[in-house]
Amino acid sequence: MTLSEEFKSRNFSIYAQWTGVICIFLCFALGISNLFNANWVIAFSIVCLVYAPVILFLEVPLLLRICPTSPKFDTFIRKFETNFLRAGLYAAMSAIQWASIAARVTSLIAAAVVLLFAAVFYALAGLKGQAFQGSKTLGGQGVAQMII
Repeated sequence: MTLSEEFKSRNFSIYAQWTGVICIFLCFALGISNLFNANWVIAFSIVCLVYAPVILFLEVPLLLRICPTSPKFDTFIRKFETNFLRAGLYAAMSAIQWASIAARVTSLIAAAVVLLFAAVFYALAGLKGQAFQGSKTLGGQGVAQMII
């Protein structure tokens, strides 16, 4: 299945997974750019920076097989196999970034919005009864098994 066919499948978990990939870049870039604030927004930017590798390993399952990670981290990532659990994780990450407004209105709002979009896409996939389907481009659907 090609990338365009995946998007035409109307499976919201595919949309959520690609929105998650956008979140990786946004969280990394905005986390770094907001490190230079002079108030406690720095804490939220550090948390946003931590989100980037977590989302990376969550959305690109191939990396769990080829990167040396701890067994604790692997079991944490593997807990989020269903659409609803992923929606909850993204919603929690988004809520934390929305809370950064209390410190100061910064560009971290963009990360909060895109994280919220990913949560909504995963929730829609769960509500429609669509099974979680990983993108082949990102290492899902048997690509990880071909390495072994």
